[in-house]
Amino acid sequence: MTSQPASASTNAGLRAILLVVATVLGFAMMNGVNKYLTQDFLVPQVVWARFFFANITILLFAAMRPGGWTGLFRTRRPGLQAFRSILMIASTLMFVGALSLLPLAEVEAISFAGPLFVVALSAPLLKERVPASLWVAVVLGFIGVLIIIRPGFGVMSWAAALPLCVALLYAAFQIATRRLGGADPQLTSLFYSGLLGLVLTTAFAPFIWRWPDTEGWFLMAASGFLGAASHFMLIKALELAPASLLQPFTYVQLVGAVIIGYVVFGNVPDLWTWIGGLVIVGSGLYVVLRQRRR
Repeated sequence: MTSQPASASTNAGLRAILLVVATVLGFAMMNGVNKYLTQDFLVPQVVWARFFFANITILLFAAMRPGGWTGLFRTRRPGLQAFRSILMIASTLMFVGALSLLPLAEVEAISFAGPLFVVALSAPLLKERVPASLWVAVVLGFIGVLIIIRPGFGVMSWAAALPLCVALLYAAFQIATRRLGGADPQLTSLFYSGLLGLVLTTAFAPFIWRWPDTEGWFLMAASGFLGAASHFMLIKALELAPASLLQPFTYVQLVGAVIIGYVVFGNVPDLWTWIGGLVIVGSGLYVVLRQRRR
């Protein structure tokens, strides 16, 4: 009698892991598409396309649900949703800006310091007690970032600060998501996180617009679809298994970024980038495993 629930739990966990791997590879492909687009279009237009087609995808997915759009636009925390949207806009602009200036793998590796910033911010903002061992992991992760950037050695430009700011904004976004505390459905939060970004980038679009050709429209649509579909897969994965189980598998995104960076753009990370990336990933994994144990 007890073997069936255990088997079902194992199958659910496996499906969740596969969904997370598909999710992060989708994000890696989206970032690769965005980097490719920045060769022909300004960053705000690329970000506009990401929000525009992502919102269309969200509305289409929502329409196929049993309840349709019922409740999609209703939020109990409009102020907090707006704040999350602002964080999403700023981080997306900075991330795409970094992609336009730096190799894909380096941008991904530095931005993976986000979970470490979550730990650092959870103490002052959420009043959570952070053990000394986790603070050590945060410091080591930041050292990993410095290994990649190597300030003062003339290896990377000021643009390396952009993915670091993205990591900080991502952490603030996660803290704000925790503050929501399940007040709104995940699909509603996903919709609002991109809605304000679409409105603001649309306001600027006429001043920086360059009309895309067929390939450009296709890639822009692919960027939005990959982003939205990846978020949907992540939501489904979190319904099947806890985040503490799934978090380690998100680092597959870095592998995808390295492959895409090499195949599409001919970028090969140097030794220091590998070492710094491993330090960041190792610190992040320690944080995840420690929190899971707690």
